[in-house]
Amino acid sequence: MTLHATIDRVTDRIRERSIHSRSAYLAKIARAAEEGPRRAHLSCGNQAHAYAAMPDKQDLATTRKPNIGIVTAYNDMLSAHQPYERYPDLIRQAAHAAGATAQVAGGVPAMCDGVTQGRPGMELSLFSRDVIALASGVALTHDVFDAALYLGVCDKIVPGLIIAAGTFGHIPAVFVPAGPMPSGLPNDEKSKVRQQFATGEVGREALMAAEMASYHAPGTCTFYGTANTNQMLMEFMGLHLPGSSFVNPNTPLREALTSAAVARAASITRLGNDYLPAGEVLDERAFVNGIVGLMATGGSTNLVLHLPAMARAAGVILDLEDFHDLSETVPLMARVYPNGLADVNHFHAAGGLGYMIGQLLEAGLLHEDVRTIAGGGLGAYASEPKLKDGRVEWVAGARETLNDKILRPAADPFAPTGGLKQLSGNLGRGVIKVSAVAPERHVIEAPARVFSDQEEVKAAFKRGEFTEDVVVVVRFQGPRANGMPELHSLTPTLAVLQDRGLRVALVTDGRMSGASGKVPAAIHISPEAADGGPLARLRDGDMVRLDAASGTLTCLAEGFADRAPAEHDPAPSAEGLGRELFAAFRRHVGPATEGAAVVV
Repeated sequence: MTLHATIDRVTDRIRERSIHSRSAYLAKIARAAEEGPRRAHLSCGNQAHAYAAMPDKQDLATTRKPNIGIVTAYNDMLSAHQPYERYPDLIRQAAHAAGATAQVAGGVPAMCDGVTQGRPGMELSLFSRDVIALASGVALTHDVFDAALYLGVCDKIVPGLIIAAGTFGHIPAVFVPAGPMPSGLPNDEKSKVRQQFATGEVGREALMAAEMASYHAPGTCTFYGTANTNQMLMEFMGLHLPGSSFVNPNTPLREALTSAAVARAASITRLGNDYLPAGEVLDERAFVNGIVGLMATGGSTNLVLHLPAMARAAGVILDLEDFHDLSETVPLMARVYPNGLADVNHFHAAGGLGYMIGQLLEAGLLHEDVRTIAGGGLGAYASEPKLKDGRVEWVAGARETLNDKILRPAADPFAPTGGLKQLSGNLGRGVIKVSAVAPERHVIEAPARVFSDQEEVKAAFKRGEFTEDVVVVVRFQGPRANGMPELHSLTPTLAVLQDRGLRVALVTDGRMSGASGKVPAAIHISPEAADGGPLARLRDGDMVRLDAASGTLTCLAEGFADRAPAEHDPAPSAEGLGRELFAAFRRHVGPATEGAAVVV
């Protein structure tokens, strides 16, 4: 199928925009690769330190077997990462079977946004992505690895690992998922209990019971938030093995896929004939494919922040206009909570990513001619893994959807566009996700109520202050102000107001998370208020118009542009729960439109 003209045009635009940075990047990783197997350049003392604890130290010292470095985000507080506890032993066994060796190169932090939602710790969440990239750099700087396996799933972890994989782009990279937990309490039932708790209809005991029934086992949370969007992205970008993202933990197929990932990593090092450096996978076509997947699945708005930062690590420059133009072209093919009632297990059973990739390839909406860790192009990702005699075999994926309430063909989608809109106007530049927002709510014009903290919004709600249509503005939530926390804990409150018949919208320079849902939310507004952005000039009662149809965000008050901006008070976010350690990050972070990055 001929590549769609918009996909071609956007890719060319990215390539032209990135021509100097990408050329310099490719030259850098080529220089690094020219030196050959890295261990050969270490002194005997250096090598002895690296191998001292290894049972196969003689192989490492005297043979040309590939040595695979494991960068792991294991901890057993994150349900998605708990299965990684057993992976190093499994990986070492699989490496030996493949004629290689493997070592845990290092660990990286993995914080749970589900634990820190609405708490001060959330102010470290976005910056943890940069810490993960830095920690991965420490792990890989030992310079004794021929390939790297990256073990990570959740919100900032995969983007941070991708930044590291791009930085060490001469080293082949394979990303190894852990899979989603089995389905528990349906997400819509959980959401209903949250709203009932917000209005006082049920107590904390009922809320706790619902949450525990939803988040109940090892594996990724089953709603389609940032963690599962990350997993989709790794398949669309060719960094997972095909069909591996949504296989449940602790199953025979899951373990066989992990072993297969190890074997593949061993086969693509510079020591063999199929060398595949990570930097050659992470080109502009791969990032366009990732954005197409984001739009087709209705994925997390957090990736609008992460993808530009990830791409810059490989010399590729993305802009909001790329997301907007691709969203206008790519159909919404999936309905997974919060954009529907199904969870990712239901999505996977309906045909999942293999079906979707096959459909998008046929429609000319993906680049097939990319390099992937599976070998060949993206066509391999239209297949699905099966277990036969303890080994993985790939067979043709579903050609028809197995549940058209969850997954539809590209020619008959749920919506003709991906639902992500770029916004611009005299309040700045940002995005809105409308795939779950009713069409009659795509335009909201109402007086503003201006807050500097999400807790202030909830307190005003409890006092009964929201009785008319309102645009809730939560400013000083950008990366420079306080690390750009997610404001997901506002979702039940705003949803209650909307259900009462009010026309409601949120405008913020913060994030709304992968669980952005049915309330219109203009997010990531840049320049942020703490940097003198327009949100700092808003006042209570100003008429604000959020128009997702035209892509505009405007304050209609006279004299708005001439006002002095409100001053930001940094004290509330300056210390406590580790926030004092991140003062340098807040000072040096880039704007949200460029990924809110510190290290790239």
